Amino acid sequence: MKNFKLIIEYDGTNYKGWQRQAAEPTVQAEIEKALSAMTRSDITLIGAGRTDAGVHALGQAAHFRCETRLDPEAILKGLNSLLPPDIAICDCRLVPEDFHARFAAQSKIYRYRILNRAARAAVGRNYSWFIHRPLDVRAMQQAAHFIVGRHDFKAFESSGSPRAHTVRHVMAAEWVEEREQGLLAFQIEADGFLRCMVRNIVGTLVAAGLGRIQPADVAAILASRDRRRAGATAPARGLFMVEVNY
Repeated sequence: MKNFKLIIEYDGTNYKGWQRQAAEPTVQAEIEKALSAMTRSDITLIGAGRTDAGVHALGQAAHFRCETRLDPEAILKGLNSLLPPDIAICDCRLVPEDFHARFAAQSKIYRYRILNRAARAAVGRNYSWFIHRPLDVRAMQQAAHFIVGRHDFKAFESSGSPRAHTVRHVMAAEWVEEREQGLLAFQIEADGFLRCMVRNIVGTLVAAGLGRIQPADVAAILASRDRRRAGATAPARGLFMVEVNY
């Protein structure tokens, strides 16, 4: 029995997220179908995290176990020949038997992109949130400082995914400005994420950027554990899973 680790890039526009569903297209299901065709066995692919419908990935990690004579290079080439154009396998390698893509992860990095200019985009419109009103990036940066550290992020969790606890450790959170193109990017690294946590944080930081709340209000929102006090959920299309660290 071999244990394989994959690094996967995908455009989530046409998928109902990562996790397999009975009657909806998902990234996990597409890769499992291709693996099963190659190995002639039922394959269960375990991802490092579950991305929602419309969310993209540059470095999703996953593993699967299989009895096969195929080596990692053959699996990499075979998968990329069978998968649709919006899913690509960037790396395939053998890992120890006890490696688990989800439970072995030390941290995950997500990036959220915003197009902040007067005119909407035609090219790349599926990869950013278009906001035409000018954003105060300094206020958004100040607001982001309040989420760094170990906190209870209940106020930033969407319903429908109960957890044992809602405490997470955010190691880094910052905005990067690319004014020449009108693009802003928010990057966050944490030991784990709640459902829609990044998108809810971004929606709240944008509220600070629009002057609807003060940057320091984020601390009070965190302490309240009340989702109703946080900002709106940012659209899925601007979110990317960038990397999983082990």
